[in-house]
Amino acid sequence: MIKRPFFGSGKPKLQYSEIKNIEEKDVKEIPFSTRVTLMHKSPEGDPAGELVLSIGDEVRTGQRLSLHELGEEYLTSTATGTITDISHTTEYTGHIFTSVSIEAKSKDLWDDEFEKTGKDADLKSALPFLSCLPGIFDLAPLIKPDNPLNTIIINGLDRDLLIATNQIIVKTEAEHLAEGIEYLKKITGAGRVIFVVPPSLRTEAEKSGAEVKVIEPDYPDAAPGLLMQKVLDNPVSPEKTFEDLGVGFISPEAVVALRTAFVEGKLPVTKVLTVIDKDNRLTCVKARIGTPVRDILSALNIDVSHGDRLVFGGPMSGQSIYSEDMPIQHDTNAIMVQDKSRVIPSGNDPCINCGECVRACPAKIPVNMLIRLLENGLYEEAAQDYDLLSCVECGLCSYVCEMRIPISHYIMLGKHELPLTEGLEESNE
Repeated sequence: MIKRPFFGSGKPKLQYSEIKNIEEKDVKEIPFSTRVTLMHKSPEGDPAGELVLSIGDEVRTGQRLSLHELGEEYLTSTATGTITDISHTTEYTGHIFTSVSIEAKSKDLWDDEFEKTGKDADLKSALPFLSCLPGIFDLAPLIKPDNPLNTIIINGLDRDLLIATNQIIVKTEAEHLAEGIEYLKKITGAGRVIFVVPPSLRTEAEKSGAEVKVIEPDYPDAAPGLLMQKVLDNPVSPEKTFEDLGVGFISPEAVVALRTAFVEGKLPVTKVLTVIDKDNRLTCVKARIGTPVRDILSALNIDVSHGDRLVFGGPMSGQSIYSEDMPIQHDTNAIMVQDKSRVIPSGNDPCINCGECVRACPAKIPVNMLIRLLENGLYEEAAQDYDLLSCVECGLCSYVCEMRIPISHYIMLGKHELPLTEGLEESNE
């Protein structure tokens, strides 16, 4: 039984940034970097077999780089040059990241393997090349040959505040989106494609030929769980994935990337993203996947000092990064720079039960009770009694918390620890 205390309704009126009067020429091209670093996240546990790549190997732009002797893990080279470093890093969630650094040459030599085998959109031959497209880290969940998804939703809104990446793609790539949607239907077999956009982008979305749904840009309605309920009137159960319900999500940029791959016979290697400076000014840029953050900030004349915060994403749900040398990846939609004077530290005081987090929560979770269990490591009870897994990770609870409790961090930790706790109990039985 879910316990829901009574509080008044209402939540902060936050809206996504809407772009107006912006053209493709307003997207700034970041100069080519002499070093790109590609990263692949492996499942928990050891990688499958020995590395296939070696330091000193020569690679071409668009080349499919197999990582291990066993398994199907690979990266797509975004530059022509020489591999100078290969390393492994285990993050706090237990996933292993394999990073491959390439000393890039100024001129691209394109690999033609995909052009030979995949440009006719044959699923069997094309799929092995399509896991690393700009705008999506893994296309495989959308492709189920034996049981195709019923519906694919193209999300024309951006997941966080101050980001305009998806919207700039819709604004400037309407014709290419129409072609990309046809390829999307072909390789997924989905019978219905819904294009969700804010009112300002209705005209551009209608050019795509997809079914268009217009929603107001109210945060956090672009989160997949909330979007699915708003567009399909189909609430998501924590016990099921979107794919279990026959629904998949994809970004406009990934749809355009599909079109580019099949029409031009080349795998796209550049990424559009929003850069948010210390004064919250937005700049849309295009850069090679694997470009260090340092190079992008330098091109925009944005200085970073000790104590400033760098974030991949936006102010509500973004994740801090530890170095300007971190590279942008296929799913990096934004870089935010916060001046140290504007970084608000988390508090150490206990919850005062004011109820602001409960009023703000779009999933109607009793956050005030949930946080008490999470603070004490009671993750199973948090999931069973107080809807831990229903959280859409919008960050509103932390945003409104009077005591500055890092509620979002506790929730993410709880979601990570829960399956580990359950697995430990099963092994002890």
